[in-house]
Amino acid sequence: MEVLNIDAEREELRQIIIKDAYFREKIILSSGKESDYYIDARLVTLSARGAYLCARMILDLVRDDTIDAIGGPTLGADPMVGAVAVLSLQAGNPLNTFIIRKTPKAHGKQQQIEGPPLKEGDHVVLIDDVATTGKAFVQSIDVLTRFGIYVDKAICIVDRGEGAAEAVAVKGCELVSIFDISEIHTTTS
Repeated sequence: MEVLNIDAEREELRQIIIKDAYFREKIILSSGKESDYYIDARLVTLSARGAYLCARMILDLVRDDTIDAIGGPTLGADPMVGAVAVLSLQAGNPLNTFIIRKTPKAHGKQQQIEGPPLKEGDHVVLIDDVATTGKAFVQSIDVLTRFGIYVDKAICIVDRGEGAAEAVAVKGCELVSIFDISEIHTTTS
């Protein structure tokens, strides 16, 4: 992986989010709560540069961790897990990735965790694009815990600051955000 200035890359990612994914409008969030702004992170994570920068930031946040895989809840984690896998391989430290379905697949092997098999005792990091209440992270932690898998950390691109950190803390997990909403929201007001 090329050596670049992580601070410059972080600022570039912030600018992309502000320019391409931040919308000032009334919207109903998945939590049912009304908000006066929306972050459509898939406009970032599904772009080539955005996916690359998100993966770089995530890998930087886990560089000193001993983990078996990185993954997260569908749909927020989906674009990022592929980018993380590719960049980790290019960096010489390949990491397997996984995606957690909302419910087990109704056919085939009826799996809820997709990807190279995780095993009991594995340590993983969860990722998601935007965290509001932490519901997707909490549900993912519950699924993984049922299989004896330890979630060491949860990482999001943007934390809206509406309870996600507290919700995952109840599950014994730390939420680490690349950006706090104040870094996105106040710059565009």
